[in-house]
Amino acid sequence: MPSVYRSLLSSCLLALGLLPFAPSIPGTAALSVEARAAARNKPAADGSVLILGGGVAGVIAARTLHEQGITNFTIVEARGELGGRLFSQTFGAPGREVTLEMGANWIQGTQTDDGPANPIWTLAQKHNLTTHFNDWFGSISTYDSTGAVDYIDVFNDAGDAYGELTVAAGARVDRKLVDGTARTGYSLIKAKARTAHAMASEYYQFDWEYAQTPEESSWIASSWGNNFTYDTDQGGFGDDNQMSLDQRGFKHFIQAEAAEFLQEDQVLLNATVQNITYSSSGVSVRLADGRKLKADYAICTFSLGVLQHDDVVFDPPLPDWKEEAIQSMVMATYTKIFLQFPEKFWFDTEMALYADSERGRYPVWQSLDHENFFPGSGIAFVTVTGDYSLRIEALSDQQVQDEVMGVLRSMLPNVTVPDPVAFHFPRWASDPLYRGSYSNWPSSFFSQHHENLRATVDKRLWFAGEATSQKYFGFLHGAYFEGQDVGERVAKCLKRSGCSELKHVAEVTNAQPYII
Repeated sequence: MPSVYRSLLSSCLLALGLLPFAPSIPGTAALSVEARAAARNKPAADGSVLILGGGVAGVIAARTLHEQGITNFTIVEARGELGGRLFSQTFGAPGREVTLEMGANWIQGTQTDDGPANPIWTLAQKHNLTTHFNDWFGSISTYDSTGAVDYIDVFNDAGDAYGELTVAAGARVDRKLVDGTARTGYSLIKAKARTAHAMASEYYQFDWEYAQTPEESSWIASSWGNNFTYDTDQGGFGDDNQMSLDQRGFKHFIQAEAAEFLQEDQVLLNATVQNITYSSSGVSVRLADGRKLKADYAICTFSLGVLQHDDVVFDPPLPDWKEEAIQSMVMATYTKIFLQFPEKFWFDTEMALYADSERGRYPVWQSLDHENFFPGSGIAFVTVTGDYSLRIEALSDQQVQDEVMGVLRSMLPNVTVPDPVAFHFPRWASDPLYRGSYSNWPSSFFSQHHENLRATVDKRLWFAGEATSQKYFGFLHGAYFEGQDVGERVAKCLKRSGCSELKHVAEVTNAQPYII
């Protein structure tokens, strides 16, 4: 760790997960990256980089540059801390508060024996993150609108059907057949969920992972997304998952990693990017407060949703091929709704599944007042996704609470269910810094589109994040690998040692023309 940074961060601050990055040199915030390097009495490299966004992709891109001996970079982050969609919040009544994860919560796929390790798991272990295995499939209770009903056999059948779905998708890849929706895939393997119990079970297997319905999702891409993470036969990490319980927040692992190499003037916090001007000779960034930054290269790690909503203005506008790629993928929304009660009165399993007559209506429940998580906390949460997430974001907290409590009371008809003492849910889709939770691949999104999503613009503007990962889109480790890859590529450009931009496809066309 550089001496200037070591003196800034005491061990107690690290233990708390607090990283107070703030430029200590007056006036340097508005200078070019080269000027900032000169201000700290360090020579500028043969070029400079602005890393726009301080989530996992941005921090790992910065670390990769650092490992290549490049220090002439600045992370520009809109929030007051690093972490991006690793977003924790204190929740609970006074005296009963717990730090909970509003966004990413699990390390999905860790490591099997001496096989490949999920890099998020590696960092979590390195920085002593507190986690616990979350038993999604072996510790679950089932309910419907009449109360507790045992339909575990239907639930298990849905698990088998999902396995068949991925196998059938692999066969289509081998035979070079066209993609379709996951709903098409389910229908072709004769897995047609028609009852409330079957639809809820299918939701648990599919929507709860991809945050969208089978109708909205690619059959092939959703299958490889699952296999490359969980299936060791496909190079995956394994089917284990670890839930972060760390009271410093899940974000601690990436903040602690950043603290090992970042100098204080290499990060601008509370700095929202408003405009990016680019050309083949460099990049200029204007912040919302009027400050301007210049560099030779920029790495954009904004969420797909931010790019889709034009929250950042590009000058000149991004080329048509890039814009088509951005608009063709989907930013899905995954919403956890937290409730705290005076005491626990619900199921003793870790998970519960509620089958409503309306598919996706408050289906997946988890008890945090459990011996494996936060015993005595009185906290449970329910998850909704996709269009239902957008629906509840348009309602008041009280309206959503009333609906959730109605479901909970129908699940437990023989229990006097009190009102919660604390209630909260994040509004990811409405937040201009995110515009959703993570990306999903629709069936109309082709591999060439994805190439264009990743592709460099004018040799100076680079893109990285979970959405740009073909194998791991939607996953935290996807952001890690993309940050690392782009960091390595930009480092070569800076060193003039084989700079190779990511190419684009000028027009994405059909393999064969339509016949009308």
